Amino acid sequence: MKAVNIFLLGAALGAVAGILFAPERGEDLRFRIKTMLKKKGYLKPDQIDILAAQIAAQIDKQ
Repeated sequence: MKAVNIFLLGAALGAVAGILFAPERGEDLRFRIKTMLKKKGYLKPDQIDILAAQIAAQIDKQ
C-alpha cells in the first residue's frame, strides 16, 4: 500500500511540474517572435505576414 501512495504522489508531482514548465502556447510564442523580429529590424511588418503565410503553406503541403 505504501508503494502505491508513493507512486501516486510521484505521478501527481510530475503532472504539476509538467504544467508549470510547459512551453508557451503557440499563439503567445508566435507573437513574441514577431515582436522581436520587428524590434530588431530583421523584417518589416508586411514581410513578416508574407513569411508567415509562406511557412503555413509549406506546412499544409506536408
